[in-house]
Amino acid sequence: MTDQYVLTLSCPDKQGIVHAVSSYLFITGCNIEDSQQFGDRGSGLFFMRVHFSAEAPVTVEKLRASFAAVGDSFGMDWQINRADERMRVVLMVSKFGHCLNDLLFRQRIGALPVEVVAVVSNHTDFAELAASYDVPFHHIPVTKDTKAEAEARVLELVRSENVELVVLARYMQVLSDDLCKALSGRIINIHHSFLPSFKGAKPYHQAHARGVKLIGATAHYVTADLDEGPIIEQEVERVGHEVTPDQLVAVGRDVECQALARAVKWHAERRILLNGSRTVVFA
Repeated sequence: MTDQYVLTLSCPDKQGIVHAVSSYLFITGCNIEDSQQFGDRGSGLFFMRVHFSAEAPVTVEKLRASFAAVGDSFGMDWQINRADERMRVVLMVSKFGHCLNDLLFRQRIGALPVEVVAVVSNHTDFAELAASYDVPFHHIPVTKDTKAEAEARVLELVRSENVELVVLARYMQVLSDDLCKALSGRIINIHHSFLPSFKGAKPYHQAHARGVKLIGATAHYVTADLDEGPIIEQEVERVGHEVTPDQLVAVGRDVECQALARAVKWHAERRILLNGSRTVVFA
């Protein structure tokens, strides 16, 4: 019986990186199951994801300790993790529950390699939904005066539950710069792709009034720049002139669920590497 691991890395691109990684894995008795790589000429960076197996008694701690020399020699930003570990996730939601329900269901049927440890909301609308999936629900109200306190409670929950990813499943609150920085690269958001054309209330109704023919959604990492973080995934669907505003909303919900689910899955499988304001996705 072999244990499965994932190595991800990024570093300045130069000769010998693949050879060094494959040689290390060979010397340590590991076997490469799958390998993907990308050299970005624009940034001059090299990215790699290797899924490999190893015979016991090798442990992830031993692998990390022995790989450190390779990582240092190439100036790598790297991680080694067990491939079978489910990532611990917190889902945050306000009053639109389609993405929340979709992610909870996908977790239940095994379609997402995550463990949802909590649902957080500034409203109580989805307490029963969370309970139906046996997930703890945390009601954390947010006002202008309590925003800092509310975010402190979220951060404490993330720390106490060893959470690796926070998903804004239609959480309609703007996060502070401090929280964005504290969880950099660990928060994913979803929104419709009408921005910046149709802002504010009822964007789908605004789009209908303009005769929009494409409905889209964008999943991205959260940064201090509102809705401008590195894009992970996008989904789009064509619509005709006969579609009503309410039907546009329904289509929008579907594409939001699809884009967000893929983004969460890829992050949990450690298929996403940050490349400045962009992402490298080994899907």
